[in-house]
This record gives sequence, C-alpha cells and structure tokens, in this order.
Amino acid sequence: MDCEVEYNPRLRVPHYQDIMARWRAASAVARRTARASLDQPYGPGERQRYDMFHAGDPAAPLAVYIHGGYWQAGGRQDVAFVARPLNAAGIDVAIPSYSLCPSVSVMQIVDELRRCLAVLWAATAKRPAVIGHSAGGHLAAAMLASAWRELPGVPADLVRVGCTLSGVFELAPLIATSFNAAVRLDARTASDASPVRWPPPSEGALIAAVGGDESAEFHRQSRTMAAVWAGAGVRTEYLSIAGANHYTILDELADPDSALFGRVVSAIRP
Repeated sequence: MDCEVEYNPRLRVPHYQDIMARWRAASAVARRTARASLDQPYGPGERQRYDMFHAGDPAAPLAVYIHGGYWQAGGRQDVAFVARPLNAAGIDVAIPSYSLCPSVSVMQIVDELRRCLAVLWAATAKRPAVIGHSAGGHLAAAMLASAWRELPGVPADLVRVGCTLSGVFELAPLIATSFNAAVRLDARTASDASPVRWPPPSEGALIAAVGGDESAEFHRQSRTMAAVWAGAGVRTEYLSIAGANHYTILDELADPDSALFGRVVSAIRP
C-alpha cells in the first residue's frame, strides 16, 4: 500500500486550496455577523481559545466542532461557516483551536481538547456532542472514548454523541506519509494515540462518515471504527456520502438539506 497516496487527500483533490479559500471567506462573514462570543480562553496557550455561536435559546443543545489539518494546520477562524446551519437548527456551536504539531504531540492536543470540553461544561452545564473533520474526526472519537470519570468536575458521561467526518482512528499508517515530518509519530506513539485501540465508551453514539470519493483507506478507517465500537455496544453508523471528497464532505455538514446534516442534527436532538 502507498500510504502517501491513500492518506494525502490533496493528491486526489488538486483544487483543495480553492475549497478551503471558500470556507475561509464564508467563515469570516460568519464571525462578523453571527450571535457569537469569540476568542474565549480555555487555557493559557495562544491557541487555547474557542468561539461560541449561539442559537438564541438558553436550552439549546451544544455541539463542539473540531477542525482538521492533520494536527499541524488550521484554526477555528477557518471553519466558522459550519455553525450557521446548526444554529438555525437550534444548536449552540463551540469551535476551538488547539496547539499544533510539531510544537506539541497528538496526545497533548487530545488533552487540550479535554480541557476545553471541561471548561465548556463549567460554563454551560451542557453535555456536548462532538463533531470533527479529518484529524478533527480523530479528536472527536478521542473525546467520546475519554475516561471522563478521571477528570474532576465533569460527569463520567460528559460526551455521549460523536460524529466523525473522514477521520483517522488507527494512526500507524501515517508514519510512512509526508505529514509525519511534523506529527512525529513512531510505532508506540501512533498506537497510544489511536482511539480504535482504546477501551470503547460504555455507552453513546457514533456516526462515522466518509466521502464516497475518498480513498479506500479512509473508508476502511471509518468502517473499522464503527464496527469495533458496535461490537462493544456503542450505537454506531457508518455513512459513505456519495459524490463527496475529503473536503466537500464538510460542505455536506453545512448544508441543511443534506442527509448528513439531518443525521447529525437527529443525533444531537434525538
């Protein structure tokens, strides 16, 4: 297997920069015009900040959206556009940034987002549903599988619902890719940071979605994650989104008429 070909979506979507530029433009408008509390700290680091987009109802459920970028790029400012349709569906949306590799490890990023969710619980008393794209999908699964009972001040079942978009849950194949120059995984750290190898959550629900036009490995990763957790009693669903690639699957999340958007909203607001 050529891991670079399988795991580098830029090779399959040569116009990815145009897609991301469109996201950034729409997100800049969203941050200017939405009912939002921007740049809220959840820790002392420069990137330990989140934006909260309000649906307008104090009783609205909370979703946390985690951006992708192979743990080494991106930020909350780039993806604010995903909040608008979720707000319109009556869901508050928090979008955090996090420190990036190589300044930190993947597991340090996991710990940062655990801190973020604990801060959000303290501020809202709402159990967040967690949505993530690409590396953010990995991080969303990590939040669902976290042993929250070991953290003071939060419920043991803090995260009950997760949705992963084109996630990677077994990190060993990434060792052989160009992305590993910054992520710096080896056999041990890749295993330790792979949610598919962790004890599954004792309850909850996972939607593992992947674009129909993505590589075989991205499909295998999501199918395997859903199957392993289903075997442990988690309610899981694997979705292949026809016509979507690694980038445009995020447009499906932002489309209130799409099947993916409907499934996510139904999971958050059962």
